[in-house]
Amino acid sequence: MNPSIRALTFDLDDTLWPFAPIGERIENALHAWFLEHSPRTAERFPIEEMRALRARVFAEFPEHAHDLGLLRRLTIERALRESGDDPALASAAYAIFFRERNHVEFYPDAQDGLRRIAARWPIAALTNGNADLAVIGIAGLFRFQLGAREYGAPKPDAGLFREACRRLGFAPEQVMHVGDHPQMDIAGAAHAGLHTCWIDRGDHAWPADLPPAELRVTTLTALADWLEAGAHSEASA
Repeated sequence: MNPSIRALTFDLDDTLWPFAPIGERIENALHAWFLEHSPRTAERFPIEEMRALRARVFAEFPEHAHDLGLLRRLTIERALRESGDDPALASAAYAIFFRERNHVEFYPDAQDGLRRIAARWPIAALTNGNADLAVIGIAGLFRFQLGAREYGAPKPDAGLFREACRRLGFAPEQVMHVGDHPQMDIAGAAHAGLHTCWIDRGDHAWPADLPPAELRVTTLTALADWLEAGAHSEASA
């Protein structure tokens, strides 16, 4: 594999931090807020029912699949309306969602690995989600954050990856995408012409129907080591 990687793009959820604890906190915090401010909604839509409503709303609006924040807002509004409460309360409820969405617990290796990589290569965040790196506190490590909502289509759309390369100022073959999802991240990036790194934090089996990633790591520490070794070899050549 060509070690001349000039820039990298990173997925966020389940690459830099686990999403499952975030999702659980969101559900619990929103339910607690509804109990206090809209008891009828809390009664009509306990956590399991709210989850089912969210799935229905997502299915109703496939044209908004790239904008998870909007779909979440529409779900909150629908819950309030169907409970006979004021949909105008959705703004305050969404603020609770946004707060918990950006309360992340990094994987132990993530921040140090990112800092090492960002010190030598330009990096960008490329996500289908709605995390806000400025709120989280690591925006300064990234050249930019490009989301599916902004671009208008989610990964694995090849155009999203190519737009990130354009903004970075490098051809796709000079950029490596790092992510956890075999289809959304690795297959999407490979189709767009990028190098690929699968970060597998759970000893998962690779899907038999997909070509493997060029590189597999279990931590960003390992990725930083690999990149630095390649850069050293190139400099010594």
